Amino acid sequence: MNLTIDREILLENLNVISRGLPSKSPMPILTGIKMEATDTDLYMTSSNSDISVEVLIEDASLQIQTPGKTVVPGRFFIDIIRKINSKRVNLYLLEEKVLVIKADRGEYKLHIMDYMDYPNIDFVTLENPLVLPSSVLKGLIKETVFATATSEKKPVLTGVNFHHSSGKLIVTATDSFRLSQKVISIPEYNDFNITIPSKSLDELLKAIDSYEEDLSLYFSMNRILVKYKNVLFQSRLLDGNFPDTSRIIPNEFPIIIQFNKDELVEAVERVSLLSPRDKEKDKEITYSIIKLSIKKDRIIEISTTNASIGDAKEELIPTDIETSNPIVIGFSSRYLLEALRSFMSTEISLNFSGEIRPFVIRGENDANLTQLILPVRMD
Repeated sequence: MNLTIDREILLENLNVISRGLPSKSPMPILTGIKMEATDTDLYMTSSNSDISVEVLIEDASLQIQTPGKTVVPGRFFIDIIRKINSKRVNLYLLEEKVLVIKADRGEYKLHIMDYMDYPNIDFVTLENPLVLPSSVLKGLIKETVFATATSEKKPVLTGVNFHHSSGKLIVTATDSFRLSQKVISIPEYNDFNITIPSKSLDELLKAIDSYEEDLSLYFSMNRILVKYKNVLFQSRLLDGNFPDTSRIIPNEFPIIIQFNKDELVEAVERVSLLSPRDKEKDKEITYSIIKLSIKKDRIIEISTTNASIGDAKEELIPTDIETSNPIVIGFSSRYLLEALRSFMSTEISLNFSGEIRPFVIRGENDANLTQLILPVRMD
């Protein structure tokens, strides 16, 4: 293999490929990037237990003198290409043992890995795509993925569920203590019900961050593939039935309080500085419990009491309030802040159905986005 290519083009594609590289792996070969140069094109592939990524480089700057195949140490190769300053890079194999990287006056040699040891990556067949604007998919991920579980006790909850039926796509994430759900209409397509690992969605979001055109989604029994530009991004799906969350969302709200989102976020951030943390197995988990109450003059008080540090409280004047009932409710400030930041709206509402029942957050301009949080008993 012997080729020359513009460094910027190579680096741009390596940054995408890096999304599928494991930091460590029981299969050392997977820490490498598979490269295959044909007479005209360059394919690069990476894979870990969850994600596989392939790019096809057909750029005009690519000049292939000799086709060939190899596997190079992924992180070292990316770091070298990232640090060198030359406009063009020459890559060639030396005695089928070393990849030589020549850049201006610099020369770097990497011991290659055995190409035959690299597993065959079976990508989903590119048939019957579901086409979505990239902005829609990015929005769905940002509005839900933060609510997935981090514990592997219920593996299916570590992913985001995508359920399509009759032109309606319901995207849901929950860790059993909170829920995030977005509902959108999509073009006519086959029904599906899949759960995608949150780590895969995080990496996909980074990969398509600057991409603004349509994406094509392809499905199989246990995998989903996203195709855009010259990239194939594939993730495994999680096994198991995602729970039916529709029953936990209240239908009636006797108490509705509207706030300016930024004012509420800032107040909660300040009060939560002193909020007590729950502990699990001697490891602090940032539940940051705070309390919200309605005072007689319809001013909202947000407060916390920490026996070892001190107390904090702030008063907020809501933009509107609909209630004839008092309420005192405790909850995780972290959960509330993460939910609030998922909204584009400047005006949001907290919708309460009782002191020990889940409450719902909605945004004035965020159609069909629901955030739900379970309260904490304040006994």
